[in-house]
Order: sequence, then C-alpha cells, then structure tokens
Amino acid sequence: MPAPVTPPPTDDGATPGAVPGAEGVEPRTRWRERSPWLRGTVYAAVGLVLALVATSVLAVTTVRSSFPQTEGTIDVPGLSADVRVVRDDAGVPQIWADTPEDLFFAQGFVQAQDRFFEMDVRRHITAGRLSELFGEETLETDKVVRAMGWRRVAEEEVARLDPTTVNYLEAFSAGVNAYVADRSPGELSLEYTLLSLGGLDDYAVEAWTPADSVAWLKAIAWDLRGNMQDEVDRAMASSRVDPERVEELYPAYPYARHRPIVTGSRSAARTGTVPSYGRHPEKAAVRALEATDRALDAVPTMVGTGEGVGSNAWVVDGDHSTTGMPILANDPHLAPTLPGVWYQMGLHCNVVDDECPFDVAGFTFAGLPGVVIGHNRDIAWGFTNLGPDVTDLYLEAVDGERYLRGKEWRPFRRRTETIEIAGEEPFTFTVRTSVHGPLISDVAPDFASVGANAPAPEGSPERGEGYAVALSWTALSTTRTAEAIFDMARASGWDEFRAAAAKFAAPSQNMVYADREGNIGYQAPGLIPVRGRAHDGNWPAPGWDPAYDWTGDHVPFDALPSVLNPPEGYVVTANQAPVGPDYPHRLGEAWDLGYRSQRLFELIESQEKFSPDDMARLQLDTRNGLAPTLVPYLLDVDPGSHYYRAGQRLLRRWDFTQPPDSAAAAYYNAVWRNLLELTFDDELPASVEVDGNSRWFEVVRGLLEEPSDPWWDDVDTDDVVERRDDVLVEAVRAARDELVRLQSRRADRWTWGHQHRLTLENQTVGQSDVGLVARLVNRGDWELGGGSSIVDATGWNAEEGYEVTWVPSMRMVVSMADLDDSTWINLTGASGHAFHPHYTDQTDLWAEGRTRPWPFSREAVEEAGEDVLTLATTRRE
Repeated sequence: MPAPVTPPPTDDGATPGAVPGAEGVEPRTRWRERSPWLRGTVYAAVGLVLALVATSVLAVTTVRSSFPQTEGTIDVPGLSADVRVVRDDAGVPQIWADTPEDLFFAQGFVQAQDRFFEMDVRRHITAGRLSELFGEETLETDKVVRAMGWRRVAEEEVARLDPTTVNYLEAFSAGVNAYVADRSPGELSLEYTLLSLGGLDDYAVEAWTPADSVAWLKAIAWDLRGNMQDEVDRAMASSRVDPERVEELYPAYPYARHRPIVTGSRSAARTGTVPSYGRHPEKAAVRALEATDRALDAVPTMVGTGEGVGSNAWVVDGDHSTTGMPILANDPHLAPTLPGVWYQMGLHCNVVDDECPFDVAGFTFAGLPGVVIGHNRDIAWGFTNLGPDVTDLYLEAVDGERYLRGKEWRPFRRRTETIEIAGEEPFTFTVRTSVHGPLISDVAPDFASVGANAPAPEGSPERGEGYAVALSWTALSTTRTAEAIFDMARASGWDEFRAAAAKFAAPSQNMVYADREGNIGYQAPGLIPVRGRAHDGNWPAPGWDPAYDWTGDHVPFDALPSVLNPPEGYVVTANQAPVGPDYPHRLGEAWDLGYRSQRLFELIESQEKFSPDDMARLQLDTRNGLAPTLVPYLLDVDPGSHYYRAGQRLLRRWDFTQPPDSAAAAYYNAVWRNLLELTFDDELPASVEVDGNSRWFEVVRGLLEEPSDPWWDDVDTDDVVERRDDVLVEAVRAARDELVRLQSRRADRWTWGHQHRLTLENQTVGQSDVGLVARLVNRGDWELGGGSSIVDATGWNAEEGYEVTWVPSMRMVVSMADLDDSTWINLTGASGHAFHPHYTDQTDLWAEGRTRPWPFSREAVEEAGEDVLTLATTRRE
C-alpha cells in the first residue's frame, strides 16, 4: 500500500473527500479536529514561519534546537551510578541501571528528551489548567476538569500509595526535572517557540511531580469510562420516539451468535429496563439534552472515546503454537494522535534481584513511569477495554444551596477554584458537590438546562429552581492503579499478576496473560459499583430517591471474570461481553457486540497451530462481519438502471474483505452510511450519533428481518409509508452518486482507501486554521483498509464521513518461547519533535501492516543499538 498519498482529481472535478449530506454536522470535539484555541497564537506565529522558510539556516537551527542528545555522555546530577541508554534505528530507548531509582530517573529523563511538550500539555489537561497555555477558549474544559477534581484526587492517591511506589514516582519526576532544569522552553520543544510568539513569552516550565503522572490515569479512565454517552443519548432520543423504541437501538448482546470472553451460557437475556419516565419530555428538554451532549464533550478526547473504540487481545497456548509455548497479541484501538498515544521503552536492572527486580519492555504513556502493556522476562500481558458501567448521572432537586435527599434538604459541599487564563484576568468559581458527586451543571452552562428540563419519574418533587446534574464515577475515589503498574512489571507468575491486577481500579480492562511456564489466562479487574434495586445505569437517575443510589460496595475482585488455562487453549478479548447472561453481578451492557471477537474465534479455530507471524497476520484481517447478512438484501433490490446497478455488480464478486484497493468495499461502506442516514435521521435528534459501529450492525440486522418496521418509514414524507426495500433502493442509488462525486464515474476505479484516509495531527499547534503552521507539525495522509467493527479496526464515523477516527494505536506479538522473536510497531514514532527522524518513522510500516523486531535480551538490544547514551552520575557541590 502506498503510504502517504495525495488525493487524485476526480473525473467530474469534485473535491476528493467531500461528503454529500455532511453539511451542518457538528462532530464531537476531539484533539484531532480543528480548534479555535490557537488562532491568535498561530496568526502571530505566521511571521516566524515565513521567516524560517525564507531563512533556511535559521529554520534548521530553530527546529533542531530541541532535538535531544542520544549519543555520548551527559553528566546528570541525581544518579547514584551511570545509566546506559541504548536506542535502536527507530530511536526506541532501552535503559540499564543498577537501582530502581536510577532506572525510573533515567526513564523520566529520556521521556522528557523525546516528549516533554506532550507531557506538559497532558498535565495541564488533567489539572484543569489549559487556559494558562491557550487562553479563554479552553475555559469550559478547565472548569469541568476542576469540578471533577482529577488533580486533587491524584494528589490524594499519591499520599496513600505504598512508599516504594511513591519512591519510584519521585525518582521519575527527578529525572524529568533534571532534563528540564537547564533548558529554556524553546530548547524543550518547537511548540513553545510558536506559542511564545502568540503572547506566551513569559512561560516558565514547572517542576514535574508524582501527581502529574498519576493524574494522567484519570484522563485515560475518562475516555474509557463506559456508557455515560448512552445515558444521555437514550434520554435525548426519548424526546422524539417512545422509550420502548429507543431500547430497540440498544440490542442485547447476541450470545447465540457471538461468544463472550469466558464461555458459558449463550441464551439471550436482557438486564436493562425501560424507565418510568414520561412518554416524551417537553420541547425545552430537547434543547437541554442537546446541550448536555456538548457539555460532555467539553473535555477533549485524550486517547479515544465512543462505542467503536476498543482493542483486540488474544493468546494461544503451546498446543496451538508452532513454538510449543504461548503467543500473545494485542492492538489497542484508540484515537490517532501525533505524537502517538504510546511510548515504547525497555527498563532493565543490570542485576535482576529483590533489590532491583525490573527487566521489562513494552508500551507506556509519556509522563508515566513503568510499562503499561508488554512483557518481562517471565510473563506477558495485553489489555482491551472492559467497558463496565462506572458512571452515572443524577438529577438533583435544588433549592438554593440545598438539594433533596428522601424527604429532607441537605446543604451542598462547596469549594472554590481559580483558573489562570493567558492574557486575561483569572476566573474564580464555586464547585458544589452532592452525595453523588460534583455538580457538572454548575460549571457547564449547557448542563444546567439538562437538570431544568430533563424527564423525571412520576411523583418527582417540584422543580423549583430546576434540577442540577451530578456525576458519580468510580475514578473520583482514590485508587492504587499506580501500584498495579509497577507490580505487573515485576510479577513472575499468575498469582503475582492477579495480585497486581486486584489493584488496577480504573480504567477497568480485560487483561490477557501468558508466561514462560506455558500458562495462559484472563482477568478482569476494576472498581465496578453495585447499584440499588431501582437502577440499571442506563438512564439518568433521580438523585432524591435513595433506591437509585450506589450501595457503596463494588463487585468483589474474586467475583470478577477470570480463567487460567481454559480447556480450548486460547483466550480472545475484543471488547465483547466478558461473561454469559447467567453471571450474577451487573457489570454493564455497553459491550462491543462481538463482530470482531467472533471473527477472531473463527480464525483461530480454522488453523491448528500459529507462529508469531501468523498472529501478526490475524491483526490485519479486514472481513466485514455484517456484509454477508446485508449484501443479499442489497442484491435483491432493483435500483432502476444499468448505471445504478454498477455497484451491485461489484458486490456479486465481493469476498466481504476491505483492503484499501477494494472497489466493492468502497461501495458497500457508502451504501452503509447512506442506509443509516435514510433509516434513522428522520426520527432521532441530530445530537444522537448514528456512528455505524457494532451496535448499529446489530440494530440493522434485526430490522432487515422486519420489512415493515416503523424505523424504515420516513416520517417526513406525507402520505407515503416506506418499507425496507424502498430504503435499500435509495441507499444503493445514493451510494453510486456519492462515489461518482468522490472518486470516479467508473465503478472499477473506486478504492476503499481513497475515501478511508488517516491524517495525523498534532494535538495543539496542529489544530491551527493557518495551514502553513499546521503543516509544520501534521503529517499525512495514508490510505487504509479495514474499518469499523473489523479486526483491522481503522474505525470511521458514519455521521461524519469516511475519515479514519480510531486506529490500532500499536501492535505487538509476544513469543514466550523466545522473547527476542517478538515484534512491535507504534502508530507514529519515538519522538514528539516535528521534523525529527523518529517523528513518524514507524507510520509507513504500520500502515502497510508490517512490524519491527522487538529485541529484549541485552545481547539482542546491544546488537540492534544505533545510538548509545551514558547518563553519568555527578555530585552536587
């Protein structure tokens, strides 16, 4: 596949990438999307950019001033002994040190070399301090984060962690600060230079602290929190259609066709219930609930959100591998960012013993010590998002500074927050908290109208001043997740791994496991609340009624799904239901509906043994799981002319796979997007997103068997009742017309990759509307295969077009027979510095489905080493 490409002109002169019918769509806020935050800054920076272009010597000097030294020796105060940093030809660092303190000190130093601006922005996000960098445009984001108190909770967590973990966090912080100490912002990253010309010329970098690292775990947990968006969408949809019909859009997990992670009963069951809300909320509620949706998006995406964002992870035992030992594969599906979400590292004690127990390599986040996903000398582990229901929105009846609990009024807890704003006066506000959590309505004006207008159960109290909206979320309690990261890195077997997993509170993950003894396993960890008898977690709840409260207990760790050495000899997790419907605890219902996982089951069962290369090839499977069901219906309708039958002719020969050069896949996905729009947009509010992922696979699958279902009818057409085939004909015709506009009049010239493209954008400066500035830091684009709810999960949102919105953010395959025979690949590269050779040097390989060798033993790492840096100990005078 050609990796970056330039869109070719279309036959009819249409602009490639223009999506008919997309006008007026307001997509969800993502770091990837254009933002007004930096407009003032980047306009002021245009003069610098033009000067740099005109003066090549100055350009090179400015760009390279922040590039790190990766060879030779650097004297670093704070180390107890010299540390060796070996980088391969992709700039991936592996570190050797005598003590854990020196090891994590060096990790902090090296991460700051490569990614400090990213780290600094992340800690401003999690502390609710973005406005210090970007001005009042980010004030709403800061208010919501401050209200939730991510940084405050992180500081409380640090105070309660065990002393060893705190020692490691402090060592990491000291390493970051050792790198930052003697460097100006411009010497740390080009972005600071650009920001300085926008008025941030007096910015002083603050010292890194352990809470800066721990707070990032809250951001990850927020993105992977579960079904909060579904709660809002259900309520908004009920403003237009009956709740029973809304529930049809949230089908039960299809156990009869798609296996859970831990096998058991497969009989269909449903735990959710339609609430006793009024049949339709008043018109004011429609506006309020749309505002709620926007308020939820006040916090930008950090790693990826949405029903389609997930991951694949699976492991086979020695009986199913050509090596005679387990092989584990993992590819987390997250939002594409530049630099990429993950940072590859190896952390090795020179002598591995009780005093220095680390010999581990894998993927972590810049700003976080340790290794999050990877392997050590004894075990390997991978993650997919469990997606349990760990959040609830509560309507609170408010009277002044009181809220109703049962029959009594209670005072809110209050605290004051002050936000510094670049170029403006500070903003001070009060955060109020009920028994359920912070009032989001106090800090996001749009949220306030949700409480005032949201539908409520019969018998609710008088609104008075209206309802406020409180957030309950398990991640707002102190946890020991930071301890779990270090414990997993030094675990030597299943029991130690499970003990570490027991501390992994948020985000809850499906953990797959393998070890050098030949064992494989699965464990689900996390804090998952137990709800009161009246509450299933699917709709906003009345906060005044204690029957809807959380009980204060959590699902016990020993009761969470787990298996060691399953009899089938493999474990597959792809965000599907973790257990069958007979499981006694309610974990949630926002699972992926199993199209990816079932395909993986089928592929594994179709082959007797797998090599590491075979496992890597499975990650690239592009078969669309709904297509075998939908295509026969598409072929059975008559679109009316030879011209409109061109797409059908492609489908007759299609094998249901979606490589980038597939004309049939391009057509099928255009039909799918138009089919969703024609079926649902006439009845659902615009703010309810029909994104086309696995839930919609299942919804449409059911509707195909009901040709007269009301969802097929277009309520906007008078005196006409549309049926299934009417909509299918219109979708087939619309797709043909759309692809002529997007690509070519000749159907055999269409390709899926032409419209399914990935662009990598810097999370801050890259959002600029000034193209010249954006081009300094953004890269792309790449034509990709795969798609939503496909194993090669290059997801796209049918509401917004065909652009890739989430990706396998990394891929790894670990061979327990020979760890040096493992492979890995990152979405971008090791460096966060634009124009550095390692900024996106892995992206072409990633887009082509290739991986890189993953050396682990010291001998293999040294052999692969290109640059060697010694961090030499010095003594402070």
